[in-house]
Amino acid sequence: MLIQNKKIAIIGGGPGGLTLARLLQLKGADVKVYERDISKDVRVQGGTLDLHTESGLAALDKAGLLNEFKAHYRPGAELVRVLDNQAKIYADEHAIGISGKFGDKEHRPEIDRGPLRDILLNSLKPGTVVWDSHILSVEKIQNTWKLVLKTGNTILADIVIGADGANSKIRPIVTDIKPFWTGITMVEGSVKDAEKTAPNIHKLLKGGKIFAFGNQKTLLVSSKGDGSLGFATGCKTNEFWYKENGIDFKDNKQMLAWFKKEFSEWSNVWYELFENESTLFIPRPQYCMPLDQKWIAQSNITLIGDAAHWMPPFAGEGVNMAMLDALQLSESLTNPAFKNTQTAIAIYEKKMFKRFTKIGHGTLFNTKWMHQSNALNDMLKMFSQNVFKQVLFMSKMWINSTLIPLIRRSIGLAPKQSALTNN
Repeated sequence: MLIQNKKIAIIGGGPGGLTLARLLQLKGADVKVYERDISKDVRVQGGTLDLHTESGLAALDKAGLLNEFKAHYRPGAELVRVLDNQAKIYADEHAIGISGKFGDKEHRPEIDRGPLRDILLNSLKPGTVVWDSHILSVEKIQNTWKLVLKTGNTILADIVIGADGANSKIRPIVTDIKPFWTGITMVEGSVKDAEKTAPNIHKLLKGGKIFAFGNQKTLLVSSKGDGSLGFATGCKTNEFWYKENGIDFKDNKQMLAWFKKEFSEWSNVWYELFENESTLFIPRPQYCMPLDQKWIAQSNITLIGDAAHWMPPFAGEGVNMAMLDALQLSESLTNPAFKNTQTAIAIYEKKMFKRFTKIGHGTLFNTKWMHQSNALNDMLKMFSQNVFKQVLFMSKMWINSTLIPLIRRSIGLAPKQSALTNN
């Protein structure tokens, strides 16, 4: 095996980094995950994640964790309601009652970030994750990497994999390509005990998701399994609005005043999201890596997830891309057909570049239309097309599983052992 007797350092303990650690450990690799959080409980995890059959779920399946996922995901949390800025419902998957099942390409089961992280953490050998590991510097010494931590500790590793997100400390060692500004800033927030603190939004959510559109702005809301909800506004701003606007994002009164002004055309029902003093707001300017990015593969360092291909979240592909990165990189590094680690990393990166080009185009397309004046109508067209596809799929399933066997039995073509009998 190419990585036999090599120390592998994964920088970042998000879904991508932890998935990669699990997959490599299953192959017998010596791997550590270095995470800047002081402990697994120090930071509240974000909202829900929808995992896709061909990427996030495929990685969990390969990691032997699909049953754990099934035990912790939240059926129905993927159901969407499409609203306008006055909170009027225009489309409702709850009313249709179609959500698919495991294995369907269009099925995207939801799980909260916290439970997903716990599943991955519990699958690793004790001591795999080294907490409080904030990387200050990275230096190459011959064929080894020296990483200096904020704590003063030093790490030596044969292979370094940057899974440390958008502001990666590892990316500059791999490439000098920079992200570009998309023109959109999101403001994230969460509301605890939503049934009491935001009863109208809680009722609208119905345990699922809200996509609200109006006046070239978006508001996305998701329920969480602990009774809280997460939300994110999206609107056009200048690039450095988040630090030049003079707003204290820790002050909910200032944030409510900002929302009333910036989203002045929106119903006051949305004010519930900003009225709770305990709500923590985080501004997130949206950048994207160039879709045609390339770099020359190295033999002992590479990137996965946002560190490799930071992009806006408007296609729901971020965590799925990261977990598929982990799957494909683990398979490359443990493939006996490759003569060296540089070849293995180059093959992985080639696949990753190709995937990012395709998915990045779709993400930027969504980012643009979702913040234009006709966004609601565009969303409804997309919604109706998806509903039609789901209805057609279910019709085909019913024809194959019920109608055809019934016809075969009626004309005497059904096997005797499957024929209906009256006892």
